[in-house]
Order: sequence, then structure tokens, then C-alpha cells
Amino acid sequence: MTASAVPLLRYLSGRLATSVLVLVLLSLVVFVGVDLLPGDPVAARLGTTATPERIAEVRAHLGLDRPVLQRYADWGTALLRGDLGTSASGRPVGAMLGDRVGNSALLAGLAMTLLVPVSLGLGLLAAARHGRATDRVITTASLLLVSVPEFVVAGVLVVLFAVGWRLLPAVSLIPAGAGPLDYPRTLVLPVFSLFLVGFAYSLRVIRAAAAAAWRAPHVEFLRLSGIPSPTALRVAVLPAVVPVAVQAWLVTGVGLIGGAVLVERVYGYPGIGELLVTSVQTGDLPVVQALALILGAAMLVALTLADLAVRLATPRLRTAGAS
Repeated sequence: MTASAVPLLRYLSGRLATSVLVLVLLSLVVFVGVDLLPGDPVAARLGTTATPERIAEVRAHLGLDRPVLQRYADWGTALLRGDLGTSASGRPVGAMLGDRVGNSALLAGLAMTLLVPVSLGLGLLAAARHGRATDRVITTASLLLVSVPEFVVAGVLVVLFAVGWRLLPAVSLIPAGAGPLDYPRTLVLPVFSLFLVGFAYSLRVIRAAAAAAWRAPHVEFLRLSGIPSPTALRVAVLPAVVPVAVQAWLVTGVGLIGGAVLVERVYGYPGIGELLVTSVQTGDLPVVQALALILGAAMLVALTLADLAVRLATPRLRTAGAS
């Protein structure tokens, strides 16, 4: 084992221990927070005609009459066995989430496939044209996109491409037993909506990092020495921008899965967003708790990977700066 690998392993072990602790605290917050949501989930599912005796019977059957910490301990023990619990409808939560998690991941993955090259290219272009018309147009457009909620972006795209020009379906209707890839036209508007939502944030982060890199002393020295701008971009600017961009992309990717809640609802897309909204409305607490924990854990993993990417790139950045 090399000497340089020891600090990295020490960092990883410490970060892993911290992540496990944060995940435990997150699971407690998720379970208790969802349990404290207003309203009675049992009464909501049974309807207004249910008698108090029937409500009490169902609550006892679901274990909701026990103290919250006792229920949390049982839930956490089941999680360690890979059991996400049972939905109020009687179905295992894991089975309910299987296809939907994959559908949402597909949506976010396709959006990220567009987002990565476009945000990097336009971010570098805006930084290279700092203060000029190109930079102002790109930054203004990204600021507008950041300011607009996801459902507004999705609604505008529906009005333009589905209602106005009739080029694409307004709703992602996928028959039972089929997958989104079997009907690719239903993916276009949801993917483009998520792309626009995440693209604006990533572009602004990349543009700021690239602008700072162009102003760095060693980059100024290269330019004053007659080194062409493309060469300076490749050997000095990109090594400083890519770690920051990877951070933004990782966080954005997980955020797209969580932020797809409203987008999926607008298009009727069969992902976790649509399931989460339905579960909250019907008071299906096990499903809500499982989804909230999965999204929180995914964000925690993304942040850890982003920090690791920056840590691995730091020696190379110092070398580039010294040269």
C-alpha cells in the first residue's frame, strides 16, 4: 500500500462511519416525521362511512396503536433484513417500488445524458466569453430556468409540443406489462422537462468554476506566454472545472429523481414521484417512509461520491497550478 493511499483509506473509513450515523438519524427523522403528518391515514383509506370501531380495528391490525419508537425499532430491524414493510393495501412495499424506481432512474439517466455535455459546453463557453453578449444570454436564460418551478416548465412544454404543435403525447400512457422504452415518444417531454430543471443549476456552477479558473495566476501566465486558449483550456482550466462539475452532476442526478415528483405527476409517468403523491394522498405511510428514506440515502451517497471526486482531483489540481 502506497503512502498516498493511507490518508484516502482513512478518509473513506471516517466518511463511511459518518454516513452510517447520518443514515440512522435520517431514518428516525423520516419515520417520525411521516408519522406526524396531519390526518389519520386509516380513516382516509376507509372513507367517511367507516365506524370508529372499524378504524380502531384496522389501526391495531397495522400496528399503528403502538408507541412510535417501538414501531420505529421494528421498522429499522426489518430494513436491516431488506424488508421495506407492507403497504396499507397489503402489498409488499419492495414489490411496489421495483419497477417505479427503475422508471424514475431511467428518466433521470436520460436527462443526465443530455445535461452533462450541454452544461459543460455552455458553461465553458459562457466563462470564455465572460461579460460579453454570449455570456449574458446564457446566464440570463439559466437564471430564468432556475427561478421557474418544475411543474411550470412541464406545463409550458405540454402546451407547446402536445397541445399547440401536436408533436408529442401530453400524457405518458404506458399499458400494463410494458415499459417506458417500449413507447419512447412518452419519454421525450418528461426527459426534456427534467433536463431543463437540472441543466440550469449545473450550468451556473460550471460557468462560475470556469470563470474563476481562467482568472487563476497560472492560467494567466500560460496565456501571456502565448499558449493558445484551447491548450490552456485543456491543460489548466478543465482540470479545475471537472471536479466541481462532477459534484454538481452527482447532486443534480439524485435531485432529478426526487424532483421528478411534480414532473411525473404532470405527465402521469409511472415513476416514484407519481407513487409518492398518491401514497401521501391516501395515507399509505409505509410507502412514503420507504421512498423518503431511499431518496435521502441516494442523496447522501451522491454527496459522498462528490466529495471523494474532489479529494482525488486535489493533487492533480495542485500539480497543474504549480506547473
